Amino acid sequence: MPITIEKLSPKKREALRLDEWPIWQCEPSAFPWHYDQEESCYILEGEITVTTAEQAVHIVAGDYVTFPKGLDCQWQVHAAVRKHYLFR
Repeated sequence: MPITIEKLSPKKREALRLDEWPIWQCEPSAFPWHYDQEESCYILEGEITVTTAEQAVHIVAGDYVTFPKGLDCQWQVHAAVRKHYLFR
């Protein structure tokens, strides 16, 4: 269950209607997380490292990230995060 990260073109950002998605914010911290649903998110601000049994990914502003359903991971928020998100 890999975490995927991509950079979106302005056209794709508009097609996804990201500006209509809710916003989540978090101060620097560390915590475990389990995904009951797939989550797609667009990072507006911040820096995070997410670690799973298979990988560690570094996430920064401008990244579009997909976390698969069933994923167990550890979040390390290095700089305050602000993101648009959508669960499916």
